[in-house]
Amino acid sequence: MGVREAGVDASQADHRQAGKIDPFTVEIIQISLTAITDEMFAAMARGAMSSVIYEVLDFGVAVTNPQGELASAGAGIPSFVGMLDPAVKEIVQNYEGQGFQPGDLFIGNDPYAGGVSHINDVMLAMPVFCEGRLVAWMANKGHWMDLGGMVPGSLSPEAKELFQEGLILPNVRLFDGGSPVQPVFDIIRANSRLPEQVVGDLWAGISALRIGQDRMEQLCRKYGVDAVQESISLYLDYGEKVSRHGLRELPKGRFKAEDRMDDGRVIRVAVTVSEDEFIVDLRDNPPQDPGPINATMHSTLVSAQAVFKGLVAPEHWANAGSFRPLKLLTTPGTLFHAERPAAIGLYYENKIRSADLICKALARRMPERMPAGHFSSICATLIHSQSIDGEDRAFIEPEVGGWGAGAAKDGENAQFSTSHGDTFNCPVEVNEARNGIAVERLALNGECAGAGRHRGGKGIDLRYQILAECAWLTAKYTRRVTPPWGICGGGEGSLNRLEILHEDGTAQVLDGASNRPLRRGDIVRIVTANGGGFGDPRNRPKSAVLKDLRNGYITSEEAQDIYGVE
Repeated sequence: MGVREAGVDASQADHRQAGKIDPFTVEIIQISLTAITDEMFAAMARGAMSSVIYEVLDFGVAVTNPQGELASAGAGIPSFVGMLDPAVKEIVQNYEGQGFQPGDLFIGNDPYAGGVSHINDVMLAMPVFCEGRLVAWMANKGHWMDLGGMVPGSLSPEAKELFQEGLILPNVRLFDGGSPVQPVFDIIRANSRLPEQVVGDLWAGISALRIGQDRMEQLCRKYGVDAVQESISLYLDYGEKVSRHGLRELPKGRFKAEDRMDDGRVIRVAVTVSEDEFIVDLRDNPPQDPGPINATMHSTLVSAQAVFKGLVAPEHWANAGSFRPLKLLTTPGTLFHAERPAAIGLYYENKIRSADLICKALARRMPERMPAGHFSSICATLIHSQSIDGEDRAFIEPEVGGWGAGAAKDGENAQFSTSHGDTFNCPVEVNEARNGIAVERLALNGECAGAGRHRGGKGIDLRYQILAECAWLTAKYTRRVTPPWGICGGGEGSLNRLEILHEDGTAQVLDGASNRPLRRGDIVRIVTANGGGFGDPRNRPKSAVLKDLRNGYITSEEAQDIYGVE
C-alpha cells in the first residue's frame, strides 16, 4: 500500500492476450463501468451543498484508463466529462517521476493546466489500484459557487486576467496515500466567501470518487485486472470504429462559415470532412479577448467533439476512441485558444459560439442532419444576496432557450444549450426557499422570430424578484446583438436580453453586469432567444399555423403577414 507506482510503463499499458477474453465478458465489463459512473454521479448529486450541483447537475464524472484516456462517462455536462480526459493526462505527466499510491487524490482548477474550463469548475481525480497495479482513474468536476476573486461568485465580465478570478489550484495532492493534505483544505476554506458550501461540495466529490474506487476494485477482483484493461482497450478501439463508420456516411468536402460576436468581431471556421478525418480549422480568428470571453484549446476541443459525436454516432456512448478521427486546428493567443494569463471566467459564452459556428458550416451542406441556429448562450445568471442578519446567499443558474428548427421538425422550446447534457433548471420552490428571491414569472418567449416551414423553438421570459435587503447581479450573455441564424429560407431567431425592472416602473436593458447592486423589490428579467427557422414560412402547413395560433406561439397578425394564413 505504501509503495508508489511511478508512471505507466509500456508493459502495463496493454495487457491484451488475443483470444483470452470472450465478447460477452467484454460487454459485461463495459456495462459495469457505466454503472460505476452512474453511481458516482448519483452520490455526488446527493452529497452536494450547492443547488447548481444537486439540482442543476452542473458537474460530470468519468472513469479513465491508467493513461488518462476516457473509458466511461456518467450523466452530466458533456463539456466537463470531455475535459476530464486531458485533466487526468496532465496529472499522469506531471507526477510520473513521483508516482502514485492507493489513497492519493488530486485537485485542480487551473484552466491552462489540462482539462479545466474556468476557476469555478474544480476537478478531482483518484488513481485506483488492484493487485498492486494502477488500473484506472476516477475523476469528476463540478461548479463551485465561490473561490475568491474580485467579485462574489468569482465570475466577472470585467476581469482582465486570470488572477482576478479566484484561487488557482494547479493539480496538487489533496490526499497523500489516504492522508489529507490539511493545508490545501485550509487554503480553499480561507479563499471562499461561502466556505461551508464549497467544502461541502468538495466532500461530495471525494465521496463519489471513493465509491467509484470501491466498485472498480470489485470489478477487477471479479474478472481480473488483465481482463478489465483488455476490455477497456477493446472498447476504445470499438468507439473509433463506430465513429469512422459514421464519418464515411457524411458528405465530403470543405465547408466554411462565419458569424459575428456581439461586439462586431468576425469569427470563422472551415470544416474538412474526408473518409478518414474530420478537421475543424479555427485558426483564422481574432486575438484573445481583453476580458473573460476566452476559451482554452481544450474547451474549444470539447465543442468540436460534441458536434462531431452528434453527427457520426449520436446514439452511442462516447469514449476516447470515439474522437480519434477528429482533428482541431487553432492559433495560440486567439479567442478559441487563449493563453495565460488571459481571463477565462466566461469561457462558456465563447465555447458555445464555436460549436454553433461549426454547426452553421455543416448545416448548409447537410441541412437534413443539422438544425438552424439556437439561442447559443449559457445565459448564466449569478445572484448574491445578504439577509438583514448578514447571512450570505448565492446561486448561479444556466438558463434554457429556443433551439433551431430542422428539416423535419420545429425547434424545441426552452431547452438547455449544446454545452449541456443531463442538466435541469433549478425548481422554483428550491430557488425561493434557499436563494432570497421569488420567481415572479416563468413563461415562453412570445416574441415574433424564427418563422419557417418549421418554426424555431421558443426561449423563456424569467423574472427573479429580489426579497433580500441587498443583492448583487453578475451575468453576461452572447447573442444580444446577432440573432440565431435560419436555414433554407427560414427566419432568424430573436435575441437574448437581460433587464432590471424597478418598482417605480422603469426598466434598464443591460449589456452585462458585474456584481451590480440590486435593491429589495427589483426584478431581474431574463429573456432567452427563440431559435432560427427552417424553410420558407409560406410553405408551413395551414393546420400547423392554426395549431400555433391556438397554442399562443404566434399572433393572428403573424399568421396572416408571415405565414399567409387568414
